[in-house]
Amino acid sequence: MSPPPVSHGLQALASGPFGPLYRQAKRELQRVVESGRYGPGATLPNESVIAAALGVSIGTVRKAVDELVHEHVLVRRQGKGTYVALHNDDRFLFQFFHVEPRDEFTEAQERPVREYPQVQCMGFVRGRADEAEAAALRIKPGDPVARIANRLSLAGRPVVHDRLAVAAQTFRGLNEKRFLERPSTIYGLYQSDHGITVLRARERARAAAASPETARILGVPVGLPVLEVHRIALTFGDKPVEYRISTINTAMHDYVSILSKQR
Repeated sequence: MSPPPVSHGLQALASGPFGPLYRQAKRELQRVVESGRYGPGATLPNESVIAAALGVSIGTVRKAVDELVHEHVLVRRQGKGTYVALHNDDRFLFQFFHVEPRDEFTEAQERPVREYPQVQCMGFVRGRADEAEAAALRIKPGDPVARIANRLSLAGRPVVHDRLAVAAQTFRGLNEKRFLERPSTIYGLYQSDHGITVLRARERARAAAASPETARILGVPVGLPVLEVHRIALTFGDKPVEYRISTINTAMHDYVSILSKQR
């Protein structure tokens, strides 16, 4: 029988061989965030309150919070507390948008400020999942999906042709009007309207040739060599919520990856 709920929606950790305490604390904090008890941008109780609710030390809570900050679930603000991470333009640029003008490894202090892309919706249609979409989204072929095409421009130059597919069952009520009128990023819309937070993405990149559709949208010749990035956006529990194919004109831009040691 699970322990009774305590204040702030947190449950005291059960005793037993369930792994390190900080991992248990992390799972409990993640649970209350995923449940919507603390929505995007909400402030969590301070660490002493969390520690008392869970029945662990402040050090254990701090280590759990550290991991959730590293995974972009939470954000610490010096002197203000810990918040549930919001999807906004800055997070999009930092975590999910990797296309930059070519600079041939100039010094960091000489690099221009990264530019948020201009996004233009080129199509919003409903359909039935094909084999690739079904496999990526873990749904059945033929299940209803929404497909969205976008053109992303940098400095006024079309650079990326995005094709997105999402399961209609997951994003009930998503329509073209709401998509076009979203006040923030696409992932911000998923979070604000549907309670779905994209935490990470799995990507595969490959060489390709510009299709007639990509050629039209990016203004390039059909068959031009391009880079094609297939991305599955993941939420809690590594559940896929979006399948995206980004076709990138690399004539003047690169796909930039910043590598760091795995924690």
